[in-house]
Amino acid sequence: MSLKKIDTRTVVLVLLIIAAAAMRLVNVKYQALSNFTPVGAIALFGGVYFVDKWKAYAVVLITLFLSDLAINYMYTSKLAWYSGSLWIYLCFAIVVFIGSLIKKVNFLNVFAVSLVAVLIHWLIMDLPWLYGTLYPHTLAGYGQSLVAAIPFEKNMLYGDIVYCAILFGGFELAKSKYTVLRTNHKLAL
Repeated sequence: MSLKKIDTRTVVLVLLIIAAAAMRLVNVKYQALSNFTPVGAIALFGGVYFVDKWKAYAVVLITLFLSDLAINYMYTSKLAWYSGSLWIYLCFAIVVFIGSLIKKVNFLNVFAVSLVAVLIHWLIMDLPWLYGTLYPHTLAGYGQSLVAAIPFEKNMLYGDIVYCAILFGGFELAKSKYTVLRTNHKLAL
């Protein structure tokens, strides 16, 4: 492959996403950091910065899948898949889409979509039928599930804010210094 065919911007985006996903391996060891992960930030970041949107979905979802496999194998010695896994990937595919709608990267926009990402995760992942008989499969059971999830979703929001600041801030700073990372492509239509 010639050096002319290497898209430096894409390589940098992929490496940043992989580095952020690697932090999941650290966070999972500590109960206090439960759900304080970069996954929402990774999905938003990919949705915003990949010019070819199929790359955003592919890189984000494959990276999350591989980091899930690594976490499961490290802590259970199994390559586990559970009934809610498909729902998790659906949530983060939606978050990639939301990221692709950002027209301008600034603190307020990134913070707002971080809140939306957590809200989507919370409303979808706490559907009572995803967890068998833990909660009744009723509206009241859904409410119980939502309330029980508040500490985890709070940590997810904090994680999204911190990792969005690192990913978006770092890439915007790098773009200001290295023209090869810039694109003439408008962010959202």
